Amino acid sequence: MSRNSIDNRKKMVALRHTHFQQHLPINQQLIDLVGDIDSHAFLRNPASQNIFLYLTEYVRAILEYWFGASLDKIRVLDWGCGKGHISFLMREMGIEITSCDVRGADDSAFGQITPIIEKASLKVVTLEHPYLLPFSDASFDVVLSFGVLEHVPNDLASLAEIHRVLKPSGLLLCFFLPYYLSWTQHLAHLRGDFYHDRLYSKKMVKHLLKQTNFELLDLWHRQLLPKNRVSYAKYHIFESVDQWLTKNTPLKYTATNIEFVAVKS
Repeated sequence: MSRNSIDNRKKMVALRHTHFQQHLPINQQLIDLVGDIDSHAFLRNPASQNIFLYLTEYVRAILEYWFGASLDKIRVLDWGCGKGHISFLMREMGIEITSCDVRGADDSAFGQITPIIEKASLKVVTLEHPYLLPFSDASFDVVLSFGVLEHVPNDLASLAEIHRVLKPSGLLLCFFLPYYLSWTQHLAHLRGDFYHDRLYSKKMVKHLLKQTNFELLDLWHRQLLPKNRVSYAKYHIFESVDQWLTKNTPLKYTATNIEFVAVKS
């Protein structure tokens, strides 16, 4: 491993630790956009919305560090944009975001009510194929996967296609990847909820990335305790405790997600 690679990995970890701990104000505009729609209630819950705020702020910091360019010069693909909240938050930062989603899935931008997409006038590119993307080779600097990779029918083929549309040294950032030892995932399965029927281990992630010519820069556990349906009065403190536990104790091996940053090699 080169010195440059080691330095990049150390910087990635440092950025994650810094930005995951930020106390960011709730985005009231996002709450106003979703209104009282039940399927978007998690965005009205401060503890839950806070997750997306610090994750997108972390993405912004990674882009500034990695590319050293103005944010409006960096092309980002929100792969499987769903409700559109990630595209909305990234666009608010001045990032050139392209939103896309597959036709036919219940939780895609084309299978549900999408007030954020409609009210914020987000354009969503339709994906007609299970994994092929309608973009030219080396079209994007960054691809974001916020809870998407685990739902595609062929994760290996999808990663290979993401590799194709990324520019040299482009980044793949993957969040909310369900972990195979997660207590919340297994509890959901016991209840008959198989929304996440495919769970991942670190070994699986590393194998998939190696097969598709990605170099892993950072990988971590996140979210031990549920937040989407639970409201906490002091949610910032609660989030800090959750992150401390997933960083410093063996409880991290029962956390909900593993997440990673990888670079096209």
